Amino acid sequence: MTQTLTGGCLCGAVRFELEAAPIEAGYCHCTRCQRRTGVAASAQARIDGERLAVIEGDGLLTWWRHPDGGFEKGFCRACGGHLFSRNPDDHAQHTIRMSAFDADPGVRPSFRTFVAYAAAWEPIPDDGLLRYDERKPYQERVSPPSTSTD
Repeated sequence: MTQTLTGGCLCGAVRFELEAAPIEAGYCHCTRCQRRTGVAASAQARIDGERLAVIEGDGLLTWWRHPDGGFEKGFCRACGGHLFSRNPDDHAQHTIRMSAFDADPGVRPSFRTFVAYAAAWEPIPDDGLLRYDERKPYQERVSPPSTSTD
């Protein structure tokens, strides 16, 4: 049985439950994440959005999408806490900000995306994580590594 993970926004008005472990986690170094968070990279866990339930404060959750496209961003309207990102065309493609979980989600960042846009004022650490100049290639996001010897 999978443990339910919980979390919420800064003020606690928006609360969620996740009924499955995150699929993977990574850091995003895009300029949108930098401006949204105020830090050099946003740590986020990719999840199955079908397993996510907002259990409190759904009316305070506001979704915003950049006019140039990209994933929608989910914020608490009361405190401004950023919680989620999701594909506007497929809500199963979802992420949760690592800081929004109440406890250890059991996954660690394994890659860095949009490193071509990394903030000059904070060098990317030499941590051995996979690096992608842009978005992580789709095939690598949806398929586990092959164990075939063919």
